[in-house]
Amino acid sequence: MAEALRRTVLALPLMASAAAAAEPDAWSFRFPALEGGEHDLAAWRGRVLLVVNTASFCGFTPQYAALQRLHERYRERGLVVFGVPSNDFNQEAASAAQVREFCDAQFGIDFPLAAISRVRGADAHPFFRWAAVRAGGEPRWNFHKYLVARDGQRVRGFATRVAPDNIEMTRAIEAALAAPGA
Repeated sequence: MAEALRRTVLALPLMASAAAAAEPDAWSFRFPALEGGEHDLAAWRGRVLLVVNTASFCGFTPQYAALQRLHERYRERGLVVFGVPSNDFNQEAASAAQVREFCDAQFGIDFPLAAISRVRGADAHPFFRWAAVRAGGEPRWNFHKYLVARDGQRVRGFATRVAPDNIEMTRAIEAALAAPGA
């Protein structure tokens, strides 16, 4: 019996490290793409990721312009802006084609966009459930932002009212870009 207990105690660190290794990171998720196919977040491993739930017909929709500017300003340094259209707040277009047409015509968006997805509640996309646990909760409105560090583990949430070009946001992005990768 003592030998069995000793083996169990010795195995605990191995079991803990295996559990930690099984813990998902941001790179563990995939989203259907707006135009078909999918976005595998693992393709952006080692970059800084800004995931934003978006909507076409919201008072905060002008944030699309600032998101596009962030994308243009920081992409060469490793930032990926990723938009996730959602109708959770009843302010998104009815189809992927309408979302794409709106984003192109109004804002010239060329950062990647997911298909229309749920971002709140039990039916939320798994990434949003994962991020909500790590970054202060689920989106309370459109244009909630999750900034994911290069390691894919550290996540910081920004409420809707924090505009993408707000000094708090740009300082956080610059700090994440300056930090070493995983």
